[in-house]
Amino acid sequence: MTTRSAVVVNPAKVVDLDGKRRAVCDALAGAGWPEPMWRETTPEDPGCGQTREAVAAGAGVVFAFGGDGTVMACASVLAGTPVALAVLPSGTGNLLATNLGLGSDVTEGVKVATHGERRRIDVGAVEDTSFTVMAGMGFDAAMIDSTSESLKRRIGWLAYALSGLKHLRHRPMKVRITLDGGTPMRRRARTVLIGNVGRLQGGIPLLPDAVPDDGYLDVAVLTPRTIGNWLGLAWGVVRRRPVVQSMETFRAGRVDVRADRPYPRQLDGDVIGAAKSLTVTIRPAALTVCVPSIDG
Repeated sequence: MTTRSAVVVNPAKVVDLDGKRRAVCDALAGAGWPEPMWRETTPEDPGCGQTREAVAAGAGVVFAFGGDGTVMACASVLAGTPVALAVLPSGTGNLLATNLGLGSDVTEGVKVATHGERRRIDVGAVEDTSFTVMAGMGFDAAMIDSTSESLKRRIGWLAYALSGLKHLRHRPMKVRITLDGGTPMRRRARTVLIGNVGRLQGGIPLLPDAVPDDGYLDVAVLTPRTIGNWLGLAWGVVRRRPVVQSMETFRAGRVDVRADRPYPRQLDGDVIGAAKSLTVTIRPAALTVCVPSIDG
């Protein structure tokens, strides 16, 4: 039985879009699937409306063809539905793809959807938006916000590291963090990261114990005060040490962060409005994703 599919593509993130479209259609035809619906994202709509159109038209699989923002838009609509998400990564971070072991070749990506397996994963939720990778408040969001698109196109994820250097000396946030309604914890943090998965740009294992289908959010509270603290933190994360200097980790189903003033916030690498608070909840097993078959 063949499956009707749709491709939600961010044309700004795909080089040689016409060639990639032919490759996707050829791979689907080779698997006996009909030609997919194509919907391009716009600056006004990063993919939510296009995904709703695809679901309403009967798509059983929606390909998110773009960066993490395109994936997040598609996932926000598909979460809670039986329609599967297939990822064709073509952005800078591609963090969900990295954490699920997905490559960047579009033909292989189509093969994962047509011959691979289906996996139910959790998603995080901030108000009406679902994310698949990570939410953050503070340094990480400021770093993402100040990274230029042209630099990302030239050097990839290293552009974020260069941008981060400009923010290393900014003062820490005064935050109150509450996990699952428990006793609030007060910290002077540079950033609070709330992850559904654990790997960052470049495959850096910030939260190595995080998995996307355990029903929990993994939380990292980063508290470096000096350049030396930052270097120690980075070295500990890269070496996967069980205890990392200037970082605490927690696990919860609901995370409430309250700060002394508004700070930048981000979801899956997309900056959202600065605010004094960030509340994240888990939606267990809400999203079906296409993943490689264990047998290859």
